[in-house]
Amino acid sequence: MTDAIDIILTVNGRTHRLNVPPRRMLADLLRDELQLAGCGACTVLVEGMPVTACTSFAFEFDGKAVTTTEGLAAGGVLDPVQQAFLEHGAFQCGFCTPGMILSVKALLARHPDPDVPLIRQWLNANICRCTGYQMIIDAVRAAAKAGAR
Repeated sequence: MTDAIDIILTVNGRTHRLNVPPRRMLADLLRDELQLAGCGACTVLVEGMPVTACTSFAFEFDGKAVTTTEGLAAGGVLDPVQQAFLEHGAFQCGFCTPGMILSVKALLARHPDPDVPLIRQWLNANICRCTGYQMIIDAVRAAAKAGAR
């Protein structure tokens, strides 16, 4: 058996010193050790870019900043992207919603006024079987218009 690895991970602005087995997936660490269940369909932001936490080893992110959906709302106020999803009914079961929202955060940080093909490109790794995509695209456009980043 391989020894665990010491890592430092900043999650939602809070620094954690952790000792993780080499095969520990980032999603498992977030869910089981940090009690952050918002990984949903596996997407988190690492240094502002979407990453599939369920297929990535935790040790790969030593020294990195990770943002989960729980890290978006501040002081009980939804992030503008979260608010747009709520206002446009861009979710149903909610499983894919955290990954969609985090991908949109990354998209709008790089492209403040994306067109529909670019939105679809950025969301192509997140599959929604409940809503279809039009309400999601409407929410992204509304968040962009509201100046969400």
